[in-house]
Amino acid sequence: MSLAFGLLALALSALLSLVAWSVVSRYLVSERQSAALAQADLHRSLVSEGIALRRESVALLLGGLPTNGSIGATAVVAGRWYATSPRVQPGTLPSELIAEAIAGETATQRIRLEDSLYLAVGIPLAQSDDAFFEVFPMDETEDTLRTLSWVLTGAAAATTLLGAAFGRVASGIALRPLNELNAVAAAVAGGQLDARLSIGDDPDLAPLAASFNRTAGELQHRVEADARFAADVGHELRTPVTTMLNSMQVIKNRENQLPAELREPLELLEGDLERFRALVVDLLEISRHDAGEGLVLAPANIGQLVRIAADSAAGRAVTTVADDARDLTVVVDRRRLERAIVNLVTNAESHGGGCVAVRLSRADDDHVRIEVDDRGPGIAAERRSLVFDRFARAGAVTEGGVGLGLAIVRRHVAAHGGTVQIEDRVGGGARFVITLPSARS
Repeated sequence: MSLAFGLLALALSALLSLVAWSVVSRYLVSERQSAALAQADLHRSLVSEGIALRRESVALLLGGLPTNGSIGATAVVAGRWYATSPRVQPGTLPSELIAEAIAGETATQRIRLEDSLYLAVGIPLAQSDDAFFEVFPMDETEDTLRTLSWVLTGAAAATTLLGAAFGRVASGIALRPLNELNAVAAAVAGGQLDARLSIGDDPDLAPLAASFNRTAGELQHRVEADARFAADVGHELRTPVTTMLNSMQVIKNRENQLPAELREPLELLEGDLERFRALVVDLLEISRHDAGEGLVLAPANIGQLVRIAADSAAGRAVTTVADDARDLTVVVDRRRLERAIVNLVTNAESHGGGCVAVRLSRADDDHVRIEVDDRGPGIAAERRSLVFDRFARAGAVTEGGVGLGLAIVRRHVAAHGGTVQIEDRVGGGARFVITLPSARS
């Protein structure tokens, strides 16, 4: 909008400048021409009177004319030319001007002599074919017009800048409600469901703000209701799941006493029960976040935290901690960050062909970087943002997992003010990268 105001101001100022230039230049030239005609007519009458009385020769008459305001005069009398200055000769005057004056018409024409602008005036004398000519400088008028052009150009530029500045201020005022709406909508989309628009006194915007707030409130109510439902379901399922798992363990302890035809169904049932248990645990974890459970922050040695979580999930040593991050203490929610790392390593083990390495380093002075590499086929670029959705899979259904692990990772990392991204690992496979803000204790 500031550009539009600037262009509009430029167009208006240019139009006004052109009009002002046209009016003023015409006025100044007209005034100069009138003054030159009056002076030339006076000198012509003196010459004409002198010729009629035969008091002096034409040359002496021209030489006796006042020179103020002109650079010289010349006349043609009885076919002979007389001049007072070498700069004003028949050859320096336009032929059209000479022809009109000899024909009995008063004429004026602007000419250039030695890169300077002059006004040539031709007036007929009493006798036919006789004419008087005088040349007047227009330097002062030209300087005035040049100064006027610079002033008008400067005024147009200043007006354009002022228009752009006014447009910026006006657009800021006009777009402020839209910017606020965009910010609040982005906050709601980012999970801050309690974000609301301020309802001002504007009669046009107040209904929109109220409607948006009602919509956001309904959305928050539904999300919280869904979160409570998932939490309630998860809590209700924990007891029967625990009972079934304990019962399964009892049966497993007596597996040797079972007939051979029952052992394979038992193994299938054991796998489904473990998957069911993982689903309940993930649902409880998701429901805690959706219910708005806050972080429990405390200082922690980030290197030890990552090493313990990753190595335990992989069942072997996979973690490397850079020297610059070995003694780094970061304020985090230990349980949630551990869960995020465990989920990434478990995902690499189950769906990525195995976890190759977990590396911790400082991304810069204010951030730490956690990399989890796998040796799988990698993840296509167009699917990298989708694998973090609930119940999403990077590829075909594989053994284990319910599609909530990476969604939990993204939520826990975002709660810490960090990001999680997917890159290509050198040599093949996927690399999950967590970037977290760091703070030394």
